[in-house]
Amino acid sequence: MLIFLLLFTIPALAQEFREHTIATGLRGGYQVVPYDMNRDGKPDLIALASGMPELVWYENPSWERHVIAGPFSRMINAAAEDVDGDGIPEIALAYEFANVAKNSLGVLSILRFEGGKWVAKEIDRIPTSHRLRWADLFGTGKKVLINSVLTASTAEPPNYEGQTGLYYYDPKDWKRQEIPTENRGVVHGILVTDWNGDKREDVLTASFMGIHAHEWSRKWKREELSKGSPDPWPKSGSSDIAVGKLKKTRFLAAIEPWHGNIVAVYTGRHREVIDTTLVDGHTIVTSDLNGDGKDEIIAGCRGGPRGVYIYESDGSSWKRRPLDEGDMAAAACTALDLNGDKRTDVACIGSATQNLRWYENLGAR
Repeated sequence: MLIFLLLFTIPALAQEFREHTIATGLRGGYQVVPYDMNRDGKPDLIALASGMPELVWYENPSWERHVIAGPFSRMINAAAEDVDGDGIPEIALAYEFANVAKNSLGVLSILRFEGGKWVAKEIDRIPTSHRLRWADLFGTGKKVLINSVLTASTAEPPNYEGQTGLYYYDPKDWKRQEIPTENRGVVHGILVTDWNGDKREDVLTASFMGIHAHEWSRKWKREELSKGSPDPWPKSGSSDIAVGKLKKTRFLAAIEPWHGNIVAVYTGRHREVIDTTLVDGHTIVTSDLNGDGKDEIIAGCRGGPRGVYIYESDGSSWKRRPLDEGDMAAAACTALDLNGDKRTDVACIGSATQNLRWYENLGAR
């Protein structure tokens, strides 16, 4: 049995990646968004850096830099989707952001490509507008824009008390509509997924109150999935979330608490802490990197040694190994096939390291 386990686990754990630097000098690198911007069938990368005035994209495979629009101050999140069917995405952008609501204008604009250039149209202002995603909330095949704010408009550090809003905008009129929620404190991470398998996408939120699913089923429904970190407020709850599968078993992966040190895995209500060494943890995604039918967890942190780590399950425990340690203060990562070789690659953007990199998967198909 021991020999069998060694043969089973070594090839998966020996997965190798080749590092490629796409860009440097991205002050306050914060988010990387994959999207085929030039309609050539290859995913390009939109790079958002909060300390830079322009939103840019890098063209796959040359990684030539292109400016979308600017100047914008304190950009925090972008989301791209072709909602009008012309083959060119509409890009939602949140900027003029600050962690403290009284200092945050929370401007939300839609960027459209018109007359050979990108044009920005402001659609709303909500203090601490923070996470933007597109979602088919109603199962119609048409997506609306989700805007999850970081805190209540009256919230103050360190406790950030107050009810925290969650909103959506229909592209037909871009009017703000509320998703009723009882979330309080900081809501840092959101994830769009069909959690309940009803062919309508749901919004999962990670907050001081834990992890919750928000779904439309004739009316809005909020379901608690986990309380997250059991420590007292404001060290309670969760910060960032991802959903993965181990064969047929679904799990949640989370960084806890807000900007925390913990990577936790939830199978049903069971919480398993698999790492406590992150410093300023800020991004977590899941993907089957080695084609064995089981998702790995990719988590990154902005502080301490800085880095990106891969966690792989052998069926009884999770093994950690570095993907990039020391040279990537990972604020955000994404996992997808960037070079068309049918292997899942990883791309990350760094804050203090001010860089954008992709990690080429060299493992077996």
